[in-house]
Amino acid sequence: MPPRARRAPVWRKTELLDLIAVWGEEAVRSQRRSSRRNFDTFGQISRAMIERGHDRDAMQCRIKVKALQRAYRKACEANSHSGAPPTTCRLYKELDAILGGDPTSIPSTTVDTGEREE
Repeated sequence: MPPRARRAPVWRKTELLDLIAVWGEEAVRSQRRSSRRNFDTFGQISRAMIERGHDRDAMQCRIKVKALQRAYRKACEANSHSGAPPTTCRLYKELDAILGGDPTSIPSTTVDTGEREE
């Protein structure tokens, strides 16, 4: 039987909050928007995490950011269905501060109600 792959250490809440804080910095966000391949950006995030006392490499940061984005989008998608009970995800408020105003994070739709202002 082949050896099992090691799992990455679990992220503590303080690490997640620091990751979100670094990821939310305008310099990091603008760098991510400007480049399609942004592994260097995750290197920058990793260095900032190390400065804050967390031992996380660029790949770990990338995987966690992608997972947080997926969870946030899933919660937003679930909330967009009428009649569905409100859904949230871990650290939703913090993620909404970053992703809520990002036009690339959630597809915007407009609905014509048929009402006109006079």
